[in-house]
Amino acid sequence: MALQSLQRLVETAALERPADRKRMLVIVNPSASMMDERLRNLVVAALHGRYEVEAIDTQARGHATDLCREAAHEGYDVVVSFGGDGTVNEVANGLAGSPTPLTCLPGGATNALGKMLGIPGEIIDATEHLLAMADDWRPRRIDFGSANGRGFTYCGGFGLDASIVKRIDRQPGLKRHRLRDYYFVYAAVETVLREYVRDPPRMDVHVGGEVDRAICTIVQNGDAFTYLDDKPLRLAPGAALDSGTLAGLALRGVRPRDIAPIALRLLSPKRSLVGHPQIHAFRDADELRCVSADGRAIPLHVDGDHVGDVTEAVFEIRPGGLGVVS
Repeated sequence: MALQSLQRLVETAALERPADRKRMLVIVNPSASMMDERLRNLVVAALHGRYEVEAIDTQARGHATDLCREAAHEGYDVVVSFGGDGTVNEVANGLAGSPTPLTCLPGGATNALGKMLGIPGEIIDATEHLLAMADDWRPRRIDFGSANGRGFTYCGGFGLDASIVKRIDRQPGLKRHRLRDYYFVYAAVETVLREYVRDPPRMDVHVGGEVDRAICTIVQNGDAFTYLDDKPLRLAPGAALDSGTLAGLALRGVRPRDIAPIALRLLSPKRSLVGHPQIHAFRDADELRCVSADGRAIPLHVDGDHVGDVTEAVFEIRPGGLGVVS
């Protein structure tokens, strides 16, 4: 049904082709969880109706970043990240600081930035959205965060959440499974029980002139930490894509009896993690530093992509550092 709808969209878009089309580079992650070759080709064909399109499949980790640096140098009007959050992150790192804006098409297990920008999470609706965007072209700038120099669009983390990401990455095939959301929840619970209830890694969190001891620090540049389907999970009041600052929270510890109350606060639209005795929330920060308290290397992630285990993580913000259009 989706492929048939895309085929009709291709035919309709071809009839509306404008004389002056913007140059669009589509960066495709062929390994993304929702991707297949026919879907890719139909989406690209539909976009040809309104844009002058070139599509390139990524070949390896970091390839999208290199392609986007070249695209910015060559003066493309827009680059589309067609994949999941990891692809968006690589594209953003290639375009940061340039005038070339980024936009997104959902092709992976999660597409958090696209949803924050107002791009639908379903591929047909998202393709239609990008086609209509050609007639309502309004690029803008959003902030761009970084963790140890690696840029992120909406979130980074040091400790528990990065350990969960690391565990999920060990089974990449399960990201493509229709029950992947349940696998993500299972991986989170297993990681907490196995690694963070007894003798968890600990860190000193330096932010706002204060120091706190924690087992995890989550830093946000956007109002949602992630999504469960279309449900945003909001952790840090004060986080926004254009606030010019970072917000987040430090988790001081987790006992078995804390798991259910914290989970209920996280999933409830009427409650907040702020105020729980194990949570230290912060906002309006332009920098924070987290240092392993015992020298153990701790997992670090950006935009849900594990980037390594380190003993220190420095988070910073570049206001207006990334162009987007949606």
